[in-house]
Amino acid sequence: MFSRKHKHILLKFFSMFSVVRGYNVLMVVVAQYVTAVYILAHDKPVREVVFDLNLFMLVLASSATIAGGYIINNFYDSEKDLINRPQKSMLDRLISQNVKLSFYFVLNLLAVIMASYVSFKAVVFFALYIFGIWFYSHKLKKRPFIGNLTSAVLTITPFFAIFMYYQNFEHVIFVHATYLFLIISMRELTKDLENIPGDLAQGYKTIPIVYGEKYSKIMLTILALLTLVPTYFLLSKYHIGHMYYFFYFTMFLLAMFLVLLWNSNSKKHYLILHNILKFIIISGVLSVLLIDVNVVLNRLF
Repeated sequence: MFSRKHKHILLKFFSMFSVVRGYNVLMVVVAQYVTAVYILAHDKPVREVVFDLNLFMLVLASSATIAGGYIINNFYDSEKDLINRPQKSMLDRLISQNVKLSFYFVLNLLAVIMASYVSFKAVVFFALYIFGIWFYSHKLKKRPFIGNLTSAVLTITPFFAIFMYYQNFEHVIFVHATYLFLIISMRELTKDLENIPGDLAQGYKTIPIVYGEKYSKIMLTILALLTLVPTYFLLSKYHIGHMYYFFYFTMFLLAMFLVLLWNSNSKKHYLILHNILKFIIISGVLSVLLIDVNVVLNRLF
């Protein structure tokens, strides 16, 4: 049986885990390693990549920075989240704002320390990344277009850290990055549709609030159609092995997304659309393993 004190500590842990979006941070860690092993350093043995201490430090620095970013975002959005996500917000409020800020500074300091193990350039990179997240949360998030664009860029920034580390400039990497950027941009705009009540109450000037839901749906439709461009190149110009299953499946999912989008008019509907895009992102990370299964198995030994 847990004592009341133990239950309180456990609740505090889950509260902080919720604030830093631990599941999202873990997914980024997996995504970075999968990208490094199967795309950026595909010519190296798997064990050499996995046990590369420099890569490990870059991944840890990314994780600490992202977790800190969620904390500062939670700090600035606390009132809005109380409207948009009341249950999650109540759990998050078990941790005081002072504790959150203290943890935020500790995480950022740890990120810089871990980056310093790799190189001075890595320190500069993460210092700028930390500043970018803070500036987005404090200023840019409330602005239409630039807020969405900045959020999408910041989301894929951790992958640039390992991209620069391996200095791999193959064209296929940029095509993959373009596809990911478009899906993330769709997710950000869908989140804005989902969060209209809280954004409106707190004076956020998001695209749905400034230009309306119909305009937002048109933008989402255009972004979905634009994903066909990198999809075409990946399917016809590059070797992606069995990953073509993912792209054919996501074309079906995006078609379903558009049908549902134009019939959506409530927070519940937009939440379903948001989850479809999250599923595409997560399955995309895991489907990288399908690029060349035989070569991957051979590299393991």
